[in-house]
Amino acid sequence: MLMQAPAAPPAPVPEIQFEASTDFLKLPGGVSFNGEVAGIAVDGRKHFYAFVRTGARSTVHGGVASQLFEFGPDGNFLKEIGKDLYGFAFAHTVRIDADGNLWATDEGTNMIMKFSPAGKVLMVLGRRAEAVEAPPATPPGQIPRPQWGGFNRPTDVTWDKAGNIFVADGYNNSRVVKVDKNGRWVKTWGERGTGQSQFNILHSIAADASGNIYVADRTNRRIQVFDSDGNFLRQFMIDVPFTKPVNVMLGAQPNAENNGLGVSGAPWAICITPGPKQYLYSADAVPGRIYKLTLDGKVVGVIGEAGKELKQFGWIHEIACPSENELYVAELLNWRVQRLRLHP
Repeated sequence: MLMQAPAAPPAPVPEIQFEASTDFLKLPGGVSFNGEVAGIAVDGRKHFYAFVRTGARSTVHGGVASQLFEFGPDGNFLKEIGKDLYGFAFAHTVRIDADGNLWATDEGTNMIMKFSPAGKVLMVLGRRAEAVEAPPATPPGQIPRPQWGGFNRPTDVTWDKAGNIFVADGYNNSRVVKVDKNGRWVKTWGERGTGQSQFNILHSIAADASGNIYVADRTNRRIQVFDSDGNFLRQFMIDVPFTKPVNVMLGAQPNAENNGLGVSGAPWAICITPGPKQYLYSADAVPGRIYKLTLDGKVVGVIGEAGKELKQFGWIHEIACPSENELYVAELLNWRVQRLRLHP
């Protein structure tokens, strides 16, 4: 009887060498961001957009305000977009669509706002809570019920080839909402849970060139992939060992029992590069790495780790990836944007 040789251990995932800088975006007077940088986007003109949580103005139930800044290709400040906007309260992400329009998702007002490149509001989705009374509290142990026609702490937005809009209705409603290009509500899919097509904190969302929708199912520590009609295609998890001492940045040492969000590979932010060959980048909070993946979920490289220094990351909240080897990351804990030049 022939004995089968044991399977060879998987090849280690290579660390991608890279350069980083944090001083390329210049606010007036040489000041720095005055709060958590939740979002970063880059348009085709190489203009940069930073969506920042700031203490400058409080607008909704004691929540902090959002400010959206635009910078030119040289990194110089151009203008603030949406100053004192009714839909700004707690910044989450900012995205650029195929036509160069700007989309800001605000978790505090439950709204997604579309701006022209000049900063004019073109469309609003959702509606903020009325300031005359606090929103009803959910009894302990119960999941908030989805709101018809509205969002409950949305996190991100993406589009398919036809211009349909897909909203990650992320923290409480646990679903994807599909809206057509004219703002007409089409359908939703998903609910709270751990099964296929179920979610627990949809924290980021992206689309590939074929119009498939990738959902960062953060607390379930996986990325689920659907077609544009919400049909499940596949899912994958990121499992890359981290052998160094872990810098948790904030809170207790994480494990699967006491902090599911902190376990390696839980996707906080994802983005997909332009073609012809597309890659997906995903970031976790602990150990604070960025992962480069093929669209079928194979990890082909890792970048960085958690920390306060250059080339380290403090809770990456959004990634912009205008090309395969050029990334921009918005960090909550370090109040900054880093520009990364990769040398794979």
